[in-house]
Amino acid sequence: MSPRVAIVGAGFGGIATAIELFRAGIEDVTLYERAPRLGGVWWHNDYPGAACDIPSQLYSFSFAQRRDWSRPCPSRDEVLAYLGDVADAFGVTPHVRTGTEIVAARFHSERCGWTLHTAAGEEIEADILVLGTGQLSRPAIPDVPGRDAFGGAQFHTAAWDHGVPLEGRKVTIVGTGATSVQVVPQVAGQVERLDVVQRSASWILPRKNNEYGPLVRSMIAHMPGLQAFRRRALQLFGTVVTAGLTLDSRLSLPWKWWSQAYLRTQVRDPELRRCLTPADPFGCKRILFSSSYLEAMQQPMVHLVTDGIAAITPTGIRYEDGTERETDVIVWATGFADRLVAPLDVAGRDGRRLADAWAEGELAHHGITVHGFPNAYLLYGPNTNLGSGSIIEMLEAQAAYIAQAAGRTPPGLALEVTAEAQAASNAALDARMQRTVWTGCASWYRAGHTGRVTRNWPDFLGKYLQAVASPAPGDFRTVRPRDALRTATAAPAPAAPAS
Repeated sequence: MSPRVAIVGAGFGGIATAIELFRAGIEDVTLYERAPRLGGVWWHNDYPGAACDIPSQLYSFSFAQRRDWSRPCPSRDEVLAYLGDVADAFGVTPHVRTGTEIVAARFHSERCGWTLHTAAGEEIEADILVLGTGQLSRPAIPDVPGRDAFGGAQFHTAAWDHGVPLEGRKVTIVGTGATSVQVVPQVAGQVERLDVVQRSASWILPRKNNEYGPLVRSMIAHMPGLQAFRRRALQLFGTVVTAGLTLDSRLSLPWKWWSQAYLRTQVRDPELRRCLTPADPFGCKRILFSSSYLEAMQQPMVHLVTDGIAAITPTGIRYEDGTERETDVIVWATGFADRLVAPLDVAGRDGRRLADAWAEGELAHHGITVHGFPNAYLLYGPNTNLGSGSIIEMLEAQAAYIAQAAGRTPPGLALEVTAEAQAASNAALDARMQRTVWTGCASWYRAGHTGRVTRNWPDFLGKYLQAVASPAPGDFRTVRPRDALRTATAAPAPAAPAS
């Protein structure tokens, strides 16, 4: 009997998992997407200039390589269209329920299954739960005093309000991360004044992204092996960069020097250049790619603000140095919630909540399974982000792992990763993490209350792919109905449900 699989989220991870489940012969699959259409973060993020900063041949499924991208790094609309095409081609689209927000999920020991609760009050039964909400799905806006009293418009970049005109107005963008470097060049030419509030400077490398010419388009479309070569070349480049981030920081010196030289040649004003010079080690925070951000920062209407925000007033922002700057619109480019899966309330075996299990920081076995949560799987979970390369390869590996585990789950029973397996994999991960650059600064990669790096994988991509090539039977135990609290055998094996 095919298990009923509920996938929360219809982005890259959810779509990849559905395809792998179909390949494994599991057809009773439903993807629940809160947005009006599939696409995940690529649907929600439609801010000006929204685009991928990873070349398309890498930021796409290995089994669905397109040869007609318009440019090296595609726009948000191109990525969204690509996801729709893949979902159609592999039969995923009919399994997607859009406009359905899952707000809670409960594991029931008496039947070894899950009940999902929607925002509309509907209850949905499933045997297997896959959480494909990712690490960057819920916008985070800092709790600044007076924010609710602001008289102008304000919104997060991941919920851009296209009904708010920016032309000729005073605009403040708070944040200088990956989103901001795309938004600032688009907005600068429209406004009367643009204040860009920077907490810390980022390492930036140039990214030329001109449209492909007819000759290049023809070569990509028709030359055998060219697309595979381009993809492999980028994978090798990512491996070299990863070595500098996870093995020996001296290997990152060429990229650091390149970024420093780029800043020197682009920014003539020594004071502005000083403010835009990063203090953190190279790669400690996300490396940014833009060939237009530094140019935009030198336009006369753009002002870099490096003082922290003390409070929001009805007409503007008061900074920590005591100055107040009037503004009409505040754009929060401040990233996403630092809690994975939240605000979805997940309760596992014995009613234990995932939020409580992760009170001291998110832990999972290979970033996919969590002890105490049988028949539940994560996509883009703890420690599966990459400092270099494409998350799509990680997601494909996780999807295949989940499909294998689902295929091995006896009917009416559940699989749960053991506490020992989870502890062992995370101990090895933490030991390896000490050699990486990410332990050297504060960033969204780290849990603020513990300091542990909870987001990134501390090794080469190939090592992760090897680790999750197949679920190790000894890492799991079989959970039986009405006996879910009893320690069962270590290896999953077919068994009749308890009577």
